[in-house]
Amino acid sequence: MNNKTTNYNTLLTELENKFEAINQKTETHLEGLLWAKPMTYWDYIQTDALLNLQTQRTVLPDEMVFIMYHQVNELLFKMILWEIKQLCHTEKPETPFFTEKLRRISRYFDMLTTSFDIMGDGMEVEQYMKFRNTLTPASGFQSAQYRLIEFSSTDLINLIDYRFRATIDRNTPYSHAFEHLYWQAAGKDYHTGEKSYLILEFERKYREEFLRYMEEYNTINIWQKFKQLPSEDQKNPELVKAMRHYDYTVNITWVMGHLNAAKKYIESGQGSGEATGGSDWKKYMHPKYQRRIFFPELWSEEELKNWGEGL
Repeated sequence: MNNKTTNYNTLLTELENKFEAINQKTETHLEGLLWAKPMTYWDYIQTDALLNLQTQRTVLPDEMVFIMYHQVNELLFKMILWEIKQLCHTEKPETPFFTEKLRRISRYFDMLTTSFDIMGDGMEVEQYMKFRNTLTPASGFQSAQYRLIEFSSTDLINLIDYRFRATIDRNTPYSHAFEHLYWQAAGKDYHTGEKSYLILEFERKYREEFLRYMEEYNTINIWQKFKQLPSEDQKNPELVKAMRHYDYTVNITWVMGHLNAAKKYIESGQGSGEATGGSDWKKYMHPKYQRRIFFPELWSEEELKNWGEGL
């Protein structure tokens, strides 16, 4: 019996075992292959569907850049969440597995961070200041996937508005903690304190999902998984460096890239100087006001004190 026949018989046996395990007939599936169309790149990637998701609201060409850039961001957020889910739902991840997942997540955020030039330098200010009015009151603030990344990266207390952290602990109801998340302040009219339409609609669509995620990742977020590693590995310089890199990239580099890109357009003198969602965008976006740090135990007191200063 030659190797080709041996390999064929081995594959057939494995197929029979596979289909028998789910109470299916192997011959039925093999016959189905006779009529199946060969796979193509465009069918597998769903290229036609993907390229038909860009719908402009204006006739201004650079609006297409804005739409596609944010769609790419959301795809990368999905990739990040895909890796986080695998890491956090592994009961006792071994250090090499943890490290590899963290590196993947960090690479995706590095890619996001270095991409701001596409938006910052890739659109004419005059065009942006025209088509942005058609976006009101929508805002990048309303990216639900970004909030899920936050919930699954760190203990919830680190996402609470710095002013209220002393009043919240692990026994606090999630619904109460939700009202004191750091980004809640950006969704309120800073003159009246009332929630804006921006955040009311955001909460209407995602609040229940957010509350479920807050509970789900309360004890299995990236930080909690890090604390499950052997104590010696938690002190490994390269692993600590990777954790700090992720923290700094998400909470300073990414945020400042976004802030600086926004400044170029919003402060161009061609508009009201306000965000489309009506938030106090500078205070919401700047790291020194957010005080958002995923892994505070990995930073010195001096580093924590000066978080986001001088930028």
